Formats: sequence, C-alpha cells, structure tokens
Amino acid sequence: MNDRPSIYISVDSQSEIAIKKIVDKIISSGKMSRQDHTLLLSQVFANGDISDRVRRQINRILDQIQTGQLKLIGW
Repeated sequence: MNDRPSIYISVDSQSEIAIKKIVDKIISSGKMSRQDHTLLLSQVFANGDISDRVRRQINRILDQIQTGQLKLIGW
C-alpha cells in the first residue's frame, strides 16, 4: 500500500465542504430563505448520515437564529 496522501476528496468530504459553503453564505448574509433551507437540507440528507462536522455546521445556524443574528426570510 502506498503512503502518499490521496489527491481525491472523498464524497463525504465534498458534501461537508458544500454544506460549509452554504452555511458560511447564510451566516455572512445574516438571512436564511426557504430556498437556502431547502438547499442546505438536500445536501445534509444526500449522504444519509450526519457527521459531527455537519452537525456543528447546523448548530452554527441554530445558534445564530437563537441569538437573533440570523433572520428567516420568506417563511
């Protein structure tokens, strides 16, 4: 077996990267629309498993909503 790091990103990692980008966009805008919500959920549940990293990303959004720093738009 070779010890070189793989240049390919696993599907799980790609999904986590996509989720982080969505969460970062939502938090930086200070708003979450229904469309953002649908996009986020489709990425979260596409894999079938929710990793701790993904759970932390979701918690970032929930924390922002609870503290009033994130507004829900078009609900």
